[in-house]
Amino acid sequence: MTGLPAPDPIAAAAEQGRICALAAHGQRALGKAAAAHPELFPGEPFDATLFSSIAAAMAFSAPWHTAAELAVTNRAVLWGFAVDWLVDHQATSRAEVDRIAGTCLDVLDGADADDPLGRFLVELRDDVAAAPGYDALRGRWRATMDRTLAAMAREWTWRGDATRPTLADYLANADNLAATAVNVAHWIHTGSARDVATLDRLVEVGDEVQRALRLVNDLGTHRRDVESGDLNALLLVDDPAEIERRFAEQVDSCRVLLADLAGEVPREADFLARQLGYTTGFYRHTDFWGVR
Repeated sequence: MTGLPAPDPIAAAAEQGRICALAAHGQRALGKAAAAHPELFPGEPFDATLFSSIAAAMAFSAPWHTAAELAVTNRAVLWGFAVDWLVDHQATSRAEVDRIAGTCLDVLDGADADDPLGRFLVELRDDVAAAPGYDALRGRWRATMDRTLAAMAREWTWRGDATRPTLADYLANADNLAATAVNVAHWIHTGSARDVATLDRLVEVGDEVQRALRLVNDLGTHRRDVESGDLNALLLVDDPAEIERRFAEQVDSCRVLLADLAGEVPREADFLARQLGYTTGFYRHTDFWGVR
């Protein structure tokens, strides 16, 4: 007997219900955002299930935020899916991939855009720019977006090469997942990071979490990637069990980093821990683009 009060199942369920309500608000908002950009978000694969999955992931990762705050983060995630779709499934040349990247970086530099992806990013940029710390931190967002776009272009080139990258090179290119770029937009918009030093620290740990997410993503999408011709970590090793081992090692490393980070910015350490845990559970059963 510990003398501690027994958990209240009603209160626990009520908290779960509140988080699911955040996700419901997020799904509806994403549906409206996609409907306003039909050229960018065709019905397939950008369907209600994708919107629901995005909204639930963010609601469970950051349940202390309001639906309005998470709406911007959710749209940043949706941007990541849109650019990933355009690069991986629509682009037929490296010049086209570079044009996509150039458009996005021009928008972050303040330009308007006349293509569907650019127009969507203009709206997102303007919402993030409303944050008090944006002027001081905008360069960090651009830098992580640049890294993401360069990583996507690098993987596009790898898919056409006869020689596959090493697993180490592949993991070093984990920015193509866009998790850190989305997180930076989230931290700026919500005011979670108000100075460069704090944001740089969050990015440092977030990058390690992103590498773990890259591995568990690949464990969950292996069959689909084989069918589509996408790169996947399991295709880069002789023994698929190595990826499970590497993932476990990466998670252990992240636990140490997150414990240290919790002493500095506890809520954002919790955000990254929740993001890692939720995504791990999610990819063990399905993925954002569809059931395996």
